[in-house]
Amino acid sequence: MIPIITASTIYSKLGNNNSLVPLAIKDIANSCGLTAASYISGDEVEGKDRFIDEFGTQAIWLWGIPAYKKVMDLTLFKSAKLDPLVDARILKNPEILKAAQEFAPTAAIKASIENAAKHSAKFKQLTVIKFAASTILTTLSYLGLTKFRHKYTENQIKKDYFAKQQAQKENEYANQFTTSDIPFSSAFAGVHKNNKKSVTFTGGLQDFIFDPVRNLMIVDASITGERLTHSRNPQDFLGYVIKEGSFWMFMYFAGPLIAKALEKSADQKGKSIDLDARVIFNDALKNSFKDGSLKAHIAEFNATDKSDVDIYKFAVKPNNKNLVVEFAKNSDIIELVPKSEMVDTRRYIDLDNLRGVGKKLEKLLNQYEKSGETIDEFFKSVRKIKKFAILKNIGACIGALGILSPAIMLLVRKFNPEYQVKKDVEQKLAANEK
Repeated sequence: MIPIITASTIYSKLGNNNSLVPLAIKDIANSCGLTAASYISGDEVEGKDRFIDEFGTQAIWLWGIPAYKKVMDLTLFKSAKLDPLVDARILKNPEILKAAQEFAPTAAIKASIENAAKHSAKFKQLTVIKFAASTILTTLSYLGLTKFRHKYTENQIKKDYFAKQQAQKENEYANQFTTSDIPFSSAFAGVHKNNKKSVTFTGGLQDFIFDPVRNLMIVDASITGERLTHSRNPQDFLGYVIKEGSFWMFMYFAGPLIAKALEKSADQKGKSIDLDARVIFNDALKNSFKDGSLKAHIAEFNATDKSDVDIYKFAVKPNNKNLVVEFAKNSDIIELVPKSEMVDTRRYIDLDNLRGVGKKLEKLLNQYEKSGETIDEFFKSVRKIKKFAILKNIGACIGALGILSPAIMLLVRKFNPEYQVKKDVEQKLAANEK
């Protein structure tokens, strides 16, 4: 079954700071801009070097960790007869662990959770090993790419250098004969021209293990360190300082800051947009405002929030039609068994995020009641603000990474236009010849 792609799912992905999709889009823009800048400022060799660096790194960066984690699932977890889909965080709270087993949607899922709980120490160790190994292997893959790129670029420069030397020698040999020595030589001038072309899950550790974006930050930290320490010359180093500085700023930090600022601006207008786009664009939300049913659903949800285990049981119980829970499912806070409406209790539910959905819905409902607008006017405005906030956010980051950063690098190269790597290799070859 192919998932249905709608405008709301696209906006949801683009506006989700925990999703890899906006990071991938930003990185593509950055890679295209920097590669184009290298072709403009240098030559074909420098352009190819940048192309391999940017797009090769991008492939490793995006797919390295998921691919290596899959390998770990098929080897370590399979050999240990443990289900890798069980989230180790559900083992922390005994009451929630018990509820996860009690409300497991299938016998197989229940058995998976029970088995993970029975071997909890081993399961947690394997989870940490999977995180560490996939991160380290991804970093090593990048180191391998760097060695290949440096060697490839050096070989290309050598090839061009020797081709140029050969052409120069042939030129010198040809120039030993003047045009007066060779009749009709002027007739072949055009031909001569054409021939001259050349283990416990707490705090920060837990965040990095289970958050794909933070997991990538570790890989990026090692890539940034490797690029700076293995720079081939000062020109290379300065280029990476500009590239990596802008990358970190607009890839990881600017997006959430811009989102918060835009959400605050929307709040001041009485139009909250901090819910997931799939909720805001969902007609079920609009209808619940229209018929007044949302208030009762929020009250029901709040009444169950007596403890973590109480709200957890309410969220995962079968056939729960509470709208707060439904919208939490729409936002991927509560994950379902693929191709079903059943809650997958192997997966972790962030109860703070779940409670946050209820509070955000209540805030938006209060704003509507105070707005004096019709339901159509209110939702048209909220959806428009949400859509443009997402587009402004990702557009600003794409502009910074794909245009501003390459432009700064081009400006810096004006002071040192020659491709230093090529110059260094050619000088070394010339010295060896002497």
